[in-house]
Amino acid sequence: MNLYDLSGSGTGSEKFDQLLSLEGVRIERIISHGQSTPAGQWYDQSWDEWVLLISGKAGLLVGDCSDIVELKPGDHMLLAAHQRHRVEWTDPEQPTIWLAVHIDP
Repeated sequence: MNLYDLSGSGTGSEKFDQLLSLEGVRIERIISHGQSTPAGQWYDQSWDEWVLLISGKAGLLVGDCSDIVELKPGDHMLLAAHQRHRVEWTDPEQPTIWLAVHIDP
C-alpha cells in the first residue's frame, strides 16, 4: 500500500485504513475531505494517539485551550490518553492524509 494512493476514497466520508496491528499498537491511515468532528462531540480515548499530517491541512482543538492548532504536512503531535480533542476542520480543497499511531496502555 502507498500512503498517497487515494483510490477508494471519496469526498463524502473519511476513509480509515488499518496498516498494522500488533499487541498494544495500531497504525492507521485516515483520508479526510473537509470533514470535522460533529459539533459538541469530543474524543476522549483511553489510549495515547500520535498523529502525523502527511498532506493537506487540519485544525484541532485540544483540551481546554480555545486556540485551534493548525497542522500542515510534516506536523505531528501526541494526544495523550484522556486528553480531550476534536478536529475543527480539514482542508476542503485537497485530501488530508493522516498517519495515526494508537498506543494502548
